[in-house]
Amino acid sequence: MRTIEQILRAARTVAVVGLSNKPERASLEVASYLQEQGYRIIPVNPAYAGQEILGETVYGTLQEAADALASSGTRIDIVDCFRKSEEIPPIAKDAIDVRASCLWMQLGIENQVAADLARAAGLDVVMNHCMLIEYRKLGEQAA
Repeated sequence: MRTIEQILRAARTVAVVGLSNKPERASLEVASYLQEQGYRIIPVNPAYAGQEILGETVYGTLQEAADALASSGTRIDIVDCFRKSEEIPPIAKDAIDVRASCLWMQLGIENQVAADLARAAGLDVVMNHCMLIEYRKLGEQAA
């Protein structure tokens, strides 16, 4: 299992499951910040499928996103979840199916069943941590 720092440094492409286009939502704030830091953000939200958020096409499912990226040789590194804890197990299965490297559950989101499933398939798992906060910590450590 890699550390949070190793996960963040190795990742380039982050699928944000539950990304909203509403400015008051944490998902948009986090995704926008990560995009500014150089990550490619892949929005996944069936409510916005086919639209654009942060200049990227929104996909209805992780599989649709992975299929679209595959044509350019890109894969999803982190599946960043902005969904209720009880909704995470099917997302974990999808993350495994698309061969993501990490299942990341944002602050306040924990699901041990999903975590065990993902770990058993070889994914790194982070629960109850915000990618924005963790990335900022890296910058502070480097300063």
